[in-house]
Amino acid sequence: MADYDWATNEKGVAQVVEVDPTKIEEETQRRGSGVLDNIPEDVRRGSISKIFQLVAEDHQHEIKYRSMSWTKVAWLLAGDQVCLAIMAQTWSLSVLGWVPGILTMLGAGILFWITSMTMHRFIMKYPQIKDICDFAYYACGHSRIAYEFAGIMLLLNNIMLIGFHVWTGARIINTLSNHSLCTVVFSVIVTLIGIILSTARTLKHVSFMSMFSSCFMGLAILLFLVFVGIEKHPGYGYSGYFPTAGATVTTLVVPAKGTGFVACMNAVLNITFLWVPQILFPTFISEMERPQDFPKSLAVLAAMSAFLFIVPPAIGYHYLGQYSTAPAFGSLGTNTFIKASFAFVIVPTLVIGVIYANVTAKFIYFRIMGKSRHAHSNTVIGWGVWIGVMVVIWVIAFIFSEVIPSMGDFLSLLGAAFDSFFGFIFFAIAYWQLHRGQFFNGALRSVNSVVHIIVMGVGLFLLGPGLYAACEAIIAAYSAPGVTPAFTCSANSILLPGAPKYVY
Repeated sequence: MADYDWATNEKGVAQVVEVDPTKIEEETQRRGSGVLDNIPEDVRRGSISKIFQLVAEDHQHEIKYRSMSWTKVAWLLAGDQVCLAIMAQTWSLSVLGWVPGILTMLGAGILFWITSMTMHRFIMKYPQIKDICDFAYYACGHSRIAYEFAGIMLLLNNIMLIGFHVWTGARIINTLSNHSLCTVVFSVIVTLIGIILSTARTLKHVSFMSMFSSCFMGLAILLFLVFVGIEKHPGYGYSGYFPTAGATVTTLVVPAKGTGFVACMNAVLNITFLWVPQILFPTFISEMERPQDFPKSLAVLAAMSAFLFIVPPAIGYHYLGQYSTAPAFGSLGTNTFIKASFAFVIVPTLVIGVIYANVTAKFIYFRIMGKSRHAHSNTVIGWGVWIGVMVVIWVIAFIFSEVIPSMGDFLSLLGAAFDSFFGFIFFAIAYWQLHRGQFFNGALRSVNSVVHIIVMGVGLFLLGPGLYAACEAIIAAYSAPGVTPAFTCSANSILLPGAPKYVY
């Protein structure tokens, strides 16, 4: 196969040019950082050559998608992962206790790193992969069924997640405004803002928003930690207002006696859901100018996540104990503290919705546009179709947010049904494809193979018992009195009516 690089001509347009094969080898050594070490030599050189071709072809278009540096991807990852779900981990600890809870967090983090690196190595073998559906197609032996199956899961997962952020955005505004308007109106406002912010067609521009998103969420977490530390006691827990569940805050080493399988499994799913964002990663990598550098972005995310996903929830659980709620903002003792910290969550709520909308829209958009010039150009047709797709996605998400009575329980269902594939099963299959016939060549490879067997086992466990637990939780939510009706005007604020006022 011919080797290619890209260069800029006198008019500033990127063009594909044939290069000396030794240059490819030098570039492999300079950029590879070991990510292609387990791939045969001919395939490795072909992958680097293919990347040059893809970038050169993309840079000839008016809209250049493959333009992100690893630092911009790091911000994009931070914008997605530094989110409200961090504040739900305190509740998970209150169900599981210190030891099982922290071990679950550490285990999920380790598997996250291993599966993400396997995913990246596989994409470097097939750099033409544009999204998780392409990944499933190649991982499952060029299976069209796997592609379409992954596409259905991507649409359901992402649109439901966007709907959750519409619901959360309305909840934040409800909290801040003391329910000044019908909740449906707040949901419409969040949906309209989301559509406007989602008009950017490249993730490079969304990355800019992500910088502000992660900073605002970090500020919200910091304020929560300050407030929970200076209060004399929590204000509210699921058992009622303080001191209904006891005048002394207590924490558990292991789950309390009588805690059922469904409760523990939903707490585990709550943790797992936070550590499984890989459905987005192939799309992020496909818009990098140097996809070989993705492990740098991943390392930044892993370090940030290891701290934020464990330390703030642990501090929150220490102070809240049996009064922990999800999100933990709702356990604070005064409405002023709740509003002051919860207010900043509106920015990440919107931006994360935008990130998922962009990835989802691209899957639909490129299926509609194909190889048409409009897909990569600033034409009326190109922009019209893009905005149209985005409007449809957000409207469907808005409907989901209004008709589902318990969004949290449905997210557990999504985590069990889809994260089992997007976070575990697909990557175990990809590992099998990468090292087929060589699983136990050496000590390190043998350990890695055993780990990926565990990865497959975790995925199947989430798909089986995990899905059962999520369904049981949904059934219980529907059976409980006071199920929220569709398109209701009632408040979904975390400030409950008649809450007592406490001072610190």
